[in-house]
Amino acid sequence: MKSVCVYCGSHIGKNPNFPVLAEDIGRQIARHQWGLVYGGGKVGLMGKISTAALAEGGEVIGVIPTALKRAEVVHTGLTELYETSDMHSRKAKMEQLSDAFLILPGGFGTLDEFFEILTWRQLGIHQKPIIFLNTEGYFDGILKFAQHAVKTGFVAEENLSLFEVADNEAECIEMLESVLGFS
Repeated sequence: MKSVCVYCGSHIGKNPNFPVLAEDIGRQIARHQWGLVYGGGKVGLMGKISTAALAEGGEVIGVIPTALKRAEVVHTGLTELYETSDMHSRKAKMEQLSDAFLILPGGFGTLDEFFEILTWRQLGIHQKPIIFLNTEGYFDGILKFAQHAVKTGFVAEENLSLFEVADNEAECIEMLESVLGFS
């Protein structure tokens, strides 16, 4: 089974469309018979995507550091749960378990995960696809920064091809189908 690692917020956010999007993506991942790998939480968009995938009969694997598990944010109904000693180990385990990476709206933690997995791809540590779901232009600022970093000589232009951008859910699922297939 191919698995999609989804990085997303541990909060719902103020846009009512984002929780609905997370649930839709969770259902789509399950319907395509892809596994969902994510941060293991029951809260925020993480909780929405995992609960929706589980309700659809999907395999959902959580990876959570001990400190967050103790904070009682862990989703207890997962197919499988890995507990790690720290955030660094968590990210490495998530990469190991995944065939592609999808970034949904989130905060600093989501961006940290994105930039680390992107850097690993740039360094050749992995060659797995990375997709931003830029729904409602949520990541426009990051994309603008990436262009600015190219213009100022800190990022090579060819490195912009290390990730793809989907503007909506349908485009995102189509991109995932092209790299993972439909089981």
